Amino acid sequence: MASNLKLIAGTSNQPLAHAIAKDLGIPLAQTSIRRFADMEVFVEILENVRGEDAFVIQPTSFPSNDTLMELLITIDALKRSSARRITAVVPYYGYARQDRKSTPRSPITAKLVANLITVAGADRVLTMDLHAGQIQGFFDIPVDNLYAAPVLVRDIRDNMAIQGKLPSDLTIVSPDVGGVVRARSLAKRLDADLAIIDKRRERAGESEVMNIIGDAQDRHCILVDDMVDSAGTLCNAAQALMDAGAKTVAAYCTHGVFSGKAVERITASVLTAVTCTDSIAATEAVTACAKLRQLSIAPLLAEAIARIGQERSVSSLFT
Repeated sequence: MASNLKLIAGTSNQPLAHAIAKDLGIPLAQTSIRRFADMEVFVEILENVRGEDAFVIQPTSFPSNDTLMELLITIDALKRSSARRITAVVPYYGYARQDRKSTPRSPITAKLVANLITVAGADRVLTMDLHAGQIQGFFDIPVDNLYAAPVLVRDIRDNMAIQGKLPSDLTIVSPDVGGVVRARSLAKRLDADLAIIDKRRERAGESEVMNIIGDAQDRHCILVDDMVDSAGTLCNAAQALMDAGAKTVAAYCTHGVFSGKAVERITASVLTAVTCTDSIAATEAVTACAKLRQLSIAPLLAEAIARIGQERSVSSLFT
């Protein structure tokens, strides 16, 4: 490992930052991150970073505004401390769903956040499973968008394979049309069938109508998505699959946002399990839920950071 590599952990996901540091075999840099009485964020780097290759590990998850400001201020502190290069490691990129004008006179906040990170002084961004791939084009600096698929596929094989082979009645399901590319990629890796949930709301105030494109009858179904927020769509999709004759329904996602009553919905649903990565730190409710599991992406992020520090290919991780 290059001796001039520095890892700086924000407060958003300390367990992930410590796991990355452990995998890389280097300590986290000493910092002081605190709030003033009016909740202004103050960041101080407590060791020399002049000429160093600095990586700031900070998912911009809940509370999104606070974690984003902390990321920006940390980048600014490193820039003013003469770090040679600053990489924003943002496993979960908040505001990613606001990637286009969905209604008249609405913002494209994903682009605004990209501008803020760039202007703050970041030289590159390392993220994972962006909600929309075009967000990479919102930046004028290099962006490495990692994929959690290898981690998810490995876990599916470990948990569902019988004598080294996956069951022939396995179907990967996209919970909406927008996630078809992701689901198809996973289905191809697993040599499994593909199904798609077509959801539509006939009129305001009425529940969504679910149509299943593909066969769910007598199948073990796995719903695949990039994130689970309120879990409403996920639980409705799982129920639709069971109503269509599925044997079991589980779910895999990269980012477990789990806001509002998401954990309660999952607990009460027909889902056998919901598995996500630790891109977002687990809350007490998530940890206590028997149906929720987290997979570590620390080894994947650590390898990507090492490759960036050594000027090696990151895309070859997925080829």
